[in-house]
Amino acid sequence: MVNLTEEQMGEIAAALEETGIQFLWVVRASEHSKLPARFRELNASKGLIVPWCNQLELLAHKATGCFVTHCGWNSTLEGLSLGVPMVAMPQWSDQVTNAKYVEEIWKIGVRVKEDETGVVRREEVARCLKEVMMAVSEGGESDREINNFVRKLLSCSDHSNHTRIQ
Repeated sequence: MVNLTEEQMGEIAAALEETGIQFLWVVRASEHSKLPARFRELNASKGLIVPWCNQLELLAHKATGCFVTHCGWNSTLEGLSLGVPMVAMPQWSDQVTNAKYVEEIWKIGVRVKEDETGVVRREEVARCLKEVMMAVSEGGESDREINNFVRKLLSCSDHSNHTRIQ
């Protein structure tokens, strides 16, 4: 239901180009003309632009490192339940509240900030993509936190092996 402006799509495209991150971008056929022509040509090796995909299957795939989402409730729940970190880019309605939960409450992603004209600039999209992808990479914040959590679980398990409940 969300239609991004040509300017906003150009900013996202520029951010993807700048970061060099491999991507799959779902762009409805009716919106395809808003993509910069140069971007479509340059990024054939870095990414794939498709008119539709099974979002749940894509999010469940081990190669998915990040989900850029408008934070509709279904998409938010799918990303959350599959443990995929998110870059929240809300547009309207409940999406703003959902994005707040993603960033501030559940701490499973970051939210982009719009400029004074309501456009999220390429630098901001790139910053958010890099932040999320670094967090989930080996040695990143998310990776370290999971390792700490596992260590704590294992140490609790070691202690419980020595204690018997009668």
